[in-house]
Amino acid sequence: MVVERRTGPVPAGWLPAIRVAAALVPLAVSALLATVRDSVTPATTVLVLVLVVVGAAATGDRVSGLLAAVSAAVWFDFFLTQPYLRFTISDADDVEATVLLLLISGAVTETALWGSRQHTRAARRAGYLEGVLGAARAVAEGEAPTSTVVDVVARHITEVLGADTCRFVDGPPRDARIAVLDHDGVVTRNGAAVDVERVGLPTDEYVAVLVQRGPAVAGHFLVSATDRHSYPSREDRRIAVLLADQVAVALGPT
Repeated sequence: MVVERRTGPVPAGWLPAIRVAAALVPLAVSALLATVRDSVTPATTVLVLVLVVVGAAATGDRVSGLLAAVSAAVWFDFFLTQPYLRFTISDADDVEATVLLLLISGAVTETALWGSRQHTRAARRAGYLEGVLGAARAVAEGEAPTSTVVDVVARHITEVLGADTCRFVDGPPRDARIAVLDHDGVVTRNGAAVDVERVGLPTDEYVAVLVQRGPAVAGHFLVSATDRHSYPSREDRRIAVLLADQVAVALGPT
């Protein structure tokens, strides 16, 4: 069976609208703050605009976060520093506040994106672990047919390696050009290790994840990443091998 990789839940078509909003919302907020600028301090207005930037960065799109940061600094200058309604600043303290707003907003954007990436990675690890446990449970209970276990494992290997397709083939690889992923998470091609985290998985040939019962190779998963560059970590690659091991158990003695 060939398992295709699925894309994320957020449609790419939303990005233009999100980025336009990231650029325009600081304008609207700054204009609103201008109506009460005699009642609030510059520090308060800066904090409010930083919150707007945090909201843009929380979308997980760096461009949106940076657009909001630049827009916040520009409209803070225009609406909230003297002379008002001009892109000039006459007071040194206002210059400092504008620069700090831009720097803090940029730092907040990167921090929010880092947190978003960490959350995503943690969620992915939890999903991979659930996949391993699910496959192991199906094997242990003996209720799921081998073909079902193979399909489940193929799907999870596709996801964990960030690949395009994955299919199971009986026996060992018969083409010497195929790269092999071993139990240590190392990809070897033509006798040489591939630096996957630097150059990614091979895009011009398959990668084989072996299914072994003792010294014998019962089969292998052929993984293809030809449509996009994929850079799975060593931990991800070892999880893929662990998933393949569940199929070795399901296949029974050789």
